[in-house]
Amino acid sequence: MKVNETAYQENSYQPWQIKHCYGDNVHLIAEPFLLTQLADLCSPDTVQPRVNSLIEQCYRSLFVRVFNNELPRILRTSDTRMIGSCPEGRFHGSCIDTRTKVVSVNIARGGTLPSHVGYQMLNNLLDPAGVRQDHLVLERTTDAHGKVTGASLDGSKIGGSVEGRILFFPDPMAATGSSLKKAIRHYLENAGGRPSRIIAIHLIVTPEYLRAVHADFPEIKIYAIRVDRGLSPPEVLARVPGSEWQEERGLDDKQYIIPGGGGLGEVLNNAEH
Repeated sequence: MKVNETAYQENSYQPWQIKHCYGDNVHLIAEPFLLTQLADLCSPDTVQPRVNSLIEQCYRSLFVRVFNNELPRILRTSDTRMIGSCPEGRFHGSCIDTRTKVVSVNIARGGTLPSHVGYQMLNNLLDPAGVRQDHLVLERTTDAHGKVTGASLDGSKIGGSVEGRILFFPDPMAATGSSLKKAIRHYLENAGGRPSRIIAIHLIVTPEYLRAVHADFPEIKIYAIRVDRGLSPPEVLARVPGSEWQEERGLDDKQYIIPGGGGLGEVLNNAEH
């Protein structure tokens, strides 16, 4: 009886991440390559076209780690080009289930390029019939002092039900959580059906964002390269992220991330505001 290779049947995977106390649904992928790319991206000397190139490189790396960790797998037997001359020319092992149905959500403006990168990668990885890209136009709402009061949804194009689909929200800078919470509620109330899971993928998050999002949606999976908490007291910064969560601060008085990278939506589009 033919015995299949067994080395790849239990192909477990978990992305490397820094130690933190924000909960099991938060993954901070602070790998040296990604930290270097992100530091370059956030530099005031970095302009187009390098901005787009760095965004794409960061998100391609992040997506690989997210797909490995979150997409369901099946045992697959696949013929290779050697099958015609040798009956052992066949691979057997654990692979991503290409029947998985997904949606990548473009939250304009900052999320447009990241969502497109993810959409392209998913179309090449999965059955394209089950891959979709949706579009939301969201912007911060502020008071007279410039402080964020929430988010307004100015338009959306949702291409169908989200029942049983994995919903990806790739949005670079996660500051207050107001935009993501608005987007999630819009889907749950208007898109039809319930997604199998919701995954937010960022370059930078703040402690305030993590607290706000998980207060309303504790089941959301969040991936990021960095958590920025630069306005926290020195004694808090010396401790494991999240261990004194209530004392951590990563937003200035106008809810911009510190150290952050400025308004990346503007930078990506060469816009003044």
